Amino acid sequence: MNEFPASYNIADWLPITKKDADKLGWEQPDVILFTGDAYIDHPAFGAAVVGRVLESNGYKVAIVPQPNWQDDLRDFKKFGKPRLFFAVTSGNMDSMVNHYTANKRLRSNDAYSPNGQSGFRPDYALTVYSKIIKSLFPDVPIISGGIEASLRRLTHFDYWQNSLKPSSIIETEADLLVYGMGEKPILQIVSLLEKGVPIKTITNIPQTVFVADNFEKNENTIEIHSHTDCLKDKIKYAENFKVIEIQSNMVNAKRIVQKFSNNKFVIVNPPNKPLLEKEIDKYYDLPYTRLPHPKYWKKGPIPAYEMIRHSINIHRGCFGGCSFCTISAHQGKFISSRSEKSIMKEVEQVVNMPDFKGYITDIGGPSANMYKMKGKDLSICDSCKRPSCINPNICTNLDTSHKELLNIYRKVRTFDKVKKATIGSGIRYDLVLDEKDNTNQIYIEELLKYHVSGRLKVAPEHTSDKVLKIMRKPSFETFKTFKKLFDKINDKFKLNQQLIPYFISSHPASTEEDMAELVIETKNLNFRLEQIQDFTPTPMTVAAVIFYSGYHPYTMEKIFTAKSQYEKLAQRKFFFWYKKENKNEIIKSLSAINRKDLLKKFFS
Repeated sequence: MNEFPASYNIADWLPITKKDADKLGWEQPDVILFTGDAYIDHPAFGAAVVGRVLESNGYKVAIVPQPNWQDDLRDFKKFGKPRLFFAVTSGNMDSMVNHYTANKRLRSNDAYSPNGQSGFRPDYALTVYSKIIKSLFPDVPIISGGIEASLRRLTHFDYWQNSLKPSSIIETEADLLVYGMGEKPILQIVSLLEKGVPIKTITNIPQTVFVADNFEKNENTIEIHSHTDCLKDKIKYAENFKVIEIQSNMVNAKRIVQKFSNNKFVIVNPPNKPLLEKEIDKYYDLPYTRLPHPKYWKKGPIPAYEMIRHSINIHRGCFGGCSFCTISAHQGKFISSRSEKSIMKEVEQVVNMPDFKGYITDIGGPSANMYKMKGKDLSICDSCKRPSCINPNICTNLDTSHKELLNIYRKVRTFDKVKKATIGSGIRYDLVLDEKDNTNQIYIEELLKYHVSGRLKVAPEHTSDKVLKIMRKPSFETFKTFKKLFDKINDKFKLNQQLIPYFISSHPASTEEDMAELVIETKNLNFRLEQIQDFTPTPMTVAAVIFYSGYHPYTMEKIFTAKSQYEKLAQRKFFFWYKKENKNEIIKSLSAINRKDLLKKFFS
């Protein structure tokens, strides 16, 4: 049940109604930000962060959460014109991933709405919102951003339409697109607009995308295959992805240009350098209430907020580079970590929340145990082109010490009001097993003793080395080694912790035979799988490129992928081999591929 303060000051939130703005004495907002999520004033929600960053620099920011796009459009008109620009995001998730399952079935809930109720945002929300705003206020600049903008910044495969789509800046008709984490670029943009610089001339800000009639060819620019060429040739689309991913993860990247039509070029400026500690601290130390806007307090819990309300995000970025994951495409592979001081300040806020009962639910990030990890010699990182720092092996230049993270855990445990701080975000067990630093063994011992409430979730994802290679994940033997260590520590300290592995079906390279062997491998380890999912090809991932093109973008090797709903469900059913209704289907499948020999291992 939600517990909120008995009294509050509505001015502590950014205004979401004209009445809120009037109470602040505003005649006109400087920026109006539209989002597909409910407004939660918490640093885990992008709209809140961008709004607070702009506010901290003196700008008046109004937020329009989950505007109604199906009525007379009053939500789009209620604040009138902003003085500087409209900002648009579909929310913390791509709206199509939010709406549909891996088998393209409409989801019945939305974690970013009160009571998890669906129907408060449209498909392709970024495009729908932007086009409405453009039709109502054609002379006001629109800046799009967030995950949907990031992952669709160039020609991309859209699983839900089963086709290639152009950069979202073409479809939304936005003036600028901000990709990645948007705090730095949005401040640079607003500063120029404040000075009267026309939006169409703002073309040199890192981490932005714009459309131009032409471009200057030089050594710092890469022109990739045009959108039209990609439509004609899947291999050219795959070749593009390799360039895009490498440049997205380089310290000194080049500008990418893609021709859309005879007179339009989509131009992607290089990403910013990773945030310095003082920069990321500044964004997290802003005066968030850490609460949903009061308008939601009587409308039921917002599931996404319930998950993170008592959690602490301590870093950004992920150097894992998993083929199916969008994190590095949005946050980058380099880790930006907060200072201990900033983290402890937020812990203090959390423990003093009125509903805090002594349990912090997470101290982590995209991967829980990458805090403060970086290259020992950063000059080597400056020229690195690897999309992953830990695959196919852990880079010898990567400092994998867990010492700084252990210090954070130990400090959190000193708070009187903290009964337990669990680690909810997954850990990379291959980092724990890296022998370059002796703190890693200490880390896993303290993690299991103090920071796991019965279940530790990890993600081997598959058991087939062939599939794991495509996934950019370590061999399943690495998981077995970790399990032995886990069991040993459990015995040593007389704990009763469970190891809960995640697995994916129908990922590129996975076959029904691979799935059958996955089940046998895990069954032999005494697992009955529960944390499972079917592969969804999300834009801007290696796996989505393989799914669409049939080729690996780095090797141009042909890769089998289960594509049809029938093929995908045929792989998924192996996870539930123990259900009576699946037994006959599994027998048929294994008979069809001449692997009846596996049946005894299934059903003995």
